[in-house]
Amino acid sequence: MPKSRGSYSTSDLSLKSGDIIAEALRHPVTITQRNKPRLVLLNIEDYLRLMKQSDRRTVGTFETTPDELFAEFENAVEAYADEDEAGRS
Repeated sequence: MPKSRGSYSTSDLSLKSGDIIAEALRHPVTITQRNKPRLVLLNIEDYLRLMKQSDRRTVGTFETTPDELFAEFENAVEAYADEDEAGRS
């Protein structure tokens, strides 16, 4: 028996894989193990949409970092180093 709509145990998955897969085609389904969420089954369209969204992330470099953000980062590193030195005294 499902714990809640869209959530099944690994035992349920073994016993009712067809029903669970059919549900996962309609909306994401959580698979739990020892009462903790462990997996999510979702249809391929949702998966591809998520993967496409993750491709939009960009990698920055020091050269592409805005000056204001870089200065903030430098200040944070210097403050951390100062605190570390003060703690060692």
